[in-house]
Amino acid sequence: MADQENIYGVRVTRLAKKRAMEAIVTQLQPPNKKRVVLGELSNNLIPLENPKVGSDLVQKLKCGAKKVKKPVKLATAAAKTHELAAKEIDDPSIDPQMCEPYVSDIYQYLHKMEMEEKRRPLADYIEKVQKDVNVNMRGVLIDWLVEVAEEYKLLPDSLYLTISYIDRFLSVNVLNRQRLQLLGVSSMLIASKYEEISPPHTEDFVYITDNTYTKQEVVKMEADVLKTLKFEMGNPTVKTFLRRFTRIAQEDYDTPNLRFEFLSYYLAELSLLDYSLIKFLPSMVAASVTFLSRFILKPKSHPWNLALEQLSGYKPSDLKECVEILHDLQSSRRAGKLVAIREKYKQHKFVCVSELSSPSVIPSSFFEDMIKEA
Repeated sequence: MADQENIYGVRVTRLAKKRAMEAIVTQLQPPNKKRVVLGELSNNLIPLENPKVGSDLVQKLKCGAKKVKKPVKLATAAAKTHELAAKEIDDPSIDPQMCEPYVSDIYQYLHKMEMEEKRRPLADYIEKVQKDVNVNMRGVLIDWLVEVAEEYKLLPDSLYLTISYIDRFLSVNVLNRQRLQLLGVSSMLIASKYEEISPPHTEDFVYITDNTYTKQEVVKMEADVLKTLKFEMGNPTVKTFLRRFTRIAQEDYDTPNLRFEFLSYYLAELSLLDYSLIKFLPSMVAASVTFLSRFILKPKSHPWNLALEQLSGYKPSDLKECVEILHDLQSSRRAGKLVAIREKYKQHKFVCVSELSSPSVIPSSFFEDMIKEA
């Protein structure tokens, strides 16, 4: 009997200890927090005048606690910081993707990168390297690739990189004209893999050529391009610099001008067609596109200003030759038979900017260097 009581005593003691531990753990554990949906955050922020915080302060004051103002100051500073951050987020003119605190260093780095020899095609590779490919063939290929990019809804950056890969490859490799289209789709495949979240498959590019080439041929050419370029795939393009230039060029507008932006994108894509523009740096082409876009929309106003000159590093006189070539492209005096880009920008989603006309001649006074104010 004593043994039985002893056993029961042990059981009772263990049960009591278990209950005591559970009570201690319950007190130590923080209360379960409900997960907050992102959209509900603004409705669930703790107010500065929290009732619990207020009662604690009152209790401390009653007990004679000192230095109560310090947490109040911290809360006030935090509130001001939060308010400023909210204003910056709500301000439509501030684009976080433009990396404002670092933008000068970024574009200085990109400008150095675009001048590296390994990232630049030869300005006269068709005359010096190619034997079976001519300027017209290059233009026809690019015109077709614009349609392919539209078909697969590729980013503009993928198209610009594709043309860059083609020109750089042809600068060092002799190619038969029957394989020029193969080079085009293989270069676009690489660019899509580099830029796109969901790039088209190799089979898609085989299909778009009407099965002119096999999957194995596309993969083999892809490998040849990568080896030739030594896997240096990420070089700045006209679109890279145009993003920054178009924003600065619109500072004298009250609201963002969609027509100006789409016109700039249209002229920039037209620049891909013309072989003679290869000799210019992407940043110079982007600056010339900005110059010409402003001229087309406001032909009586000077299309350049000191802010753009300082930002781009180019004076109006530096841009003269490039701007005139772009003007000929826009007026269909050059590459007039290549219509893919023109048809693309006739769409209403691009505000039909390819139908805009401009004066046949740009005043020579617009290319004179600007006088800086003292």
